[in-house]
Amino acid sequence: MVSKSLVKNDSGDITDKILTIRGQRVMLDSDLALLYQVETKALKRAVKRNMERFPPDFMFELTKEEANILRCQNGTSSWGGSRYLPYAFTEQGVAMLSTVLSSKVAIDINIQIMRAFVSVRQFAVSHQELAKRLSEVEKNVKDHGYSIKFVLDTIDKMLREKKRPQIGFKHRNDKS
Repeated sequence: MVSKSLVKNDSGDITDKILTIRGQRVMLDSDLALLYQVETKALKRAVKRNMERFPPDFMFELTKEEANILRCQNGTSSWGGSRYLPYAFTEQGVAMLSTVLSSKVAIDINIQIMRAFVSVRQFAVSHQELAKRLSEVEKNVKDHGYSIKFVLDTIDKMLREKKRPQIGFKHRNDKS
């Protein structure tokens, strides 16, 4: 049975476990082990037995510094937890991991993880499009801003000028 505490709404909570490390979207071995309902050391053991399936663009081991940063961000204690540096799996690495862990749970969870990676990728693309549009609007507003400022400055200048007597004919009804 899949752990309900982590898997919700067709990849909803799984996307929270997708991190960006070294410019790549990855999931950590401990999160994957929890999802696959295996111990982290069993997952790592399976990976080590099949290292040829995990080139550097599929999986990498975090450095001590990266692991410390993660530990600080997650607020976990330095006592307890793994004594080994975590593995980070890219989307391709997670797909390969499902071939190494070929249980029914691994297959079901892997489908949800793939959907989570796709939703994160779609969000990133839409975010980039939105940023591009916002930049275009900003540029247009900036261009119009100069024109509006010129018009307002001209009106202000006209208001500050001294009133000159009107030139022209007076009507009989005018007393000025």
